[in-house]
Parts: sequence; structure tokens; C-alpha cells
Amino acid sequence: MTHYFYDHILFIPILTWILSVILKWIFLIADKRFTLNWALGSGWMPSVHSALVTSITTAIWIKYWIYNELFSACLVFSMIIIYDAINVRFEAWLHAKTLNELTWKQYNFNESIWHLPNEAFVWSIIWIVFAFILMSI
Repeated sequence: MTHYFYDHILFIPILTWILSVILKWIFLIADKRFTLNWALGSGWMPSVHSALVTSITTAIWIKYWIYNELFSACLVFSMIIIYDAINVRFEAWLHAKTLNELTWKQYNFNESIWHLPNEAFVWSIIWIVFAFILMSI
């Protein structure tokens, strides 16, 4: 028996991206914040870019195991992306918040661009499970 996603690994991050965007829109609608700017902008959960790198790294791990250079490269890349989502974007949020206070929100810098560590961890686990499920189909 062949597994479709096992042989076509590129579709896993594509489906993960689609699902994470749909979930983001659902969460925005539920929180009554849905606007085109919020829907297409960065920030909010789930972290779409973290979802992409987590799912592709998991798929490569399943297909090639951990002793492959491709997995090593993806793992390092994923760690950088998730670190950025948590730490670097937190600093950007602090700057945006301070600038909005100093300019009386005249420029309205985006303050929703970072993710909490527990959010990134939980959603990474969800995308790992999602990639495992797809790899078995």
C-alpha cells in the first residue's frame, strides 16, 4: 500500500498552511476582530509560518528519519523560525506598543505580531500530529 502524502511530501506544508489560515480566520471571527488587515496580516494564532516549518520538518523526519542532512537542516530552520515567532517578534511588539503610545496611535503600528511560548509549543505539537496523520494517509 502506498501512502499519498509520504510520496508527495510538499503537500503536507501546503495543507498545513491552508488549515492554519482557516483556523486563524475562525479565531478572528470568534473574537470579533475579523478584518481584511487582521486576516492577511501577521500575528495571531496559530502561527502560520511556525506551522509550515513544523509540518515539513516532521514529514521529513518520518520519511528520512533523523540521520539525514535534510532533516538536520529543517530542524535548525524550524528552531530559528519558532524562536523568531516568540522572541524577536516580542521585541518588535514592544517597539510597536511604545511607538503607538508616543505618537498617540497616529501611525497605529501592528501590536499583534508575537506569540507566547506556550502557544507556539502547543501549536507545534498540533502540527506535528497533523503531519503524522497526513503521512499515514
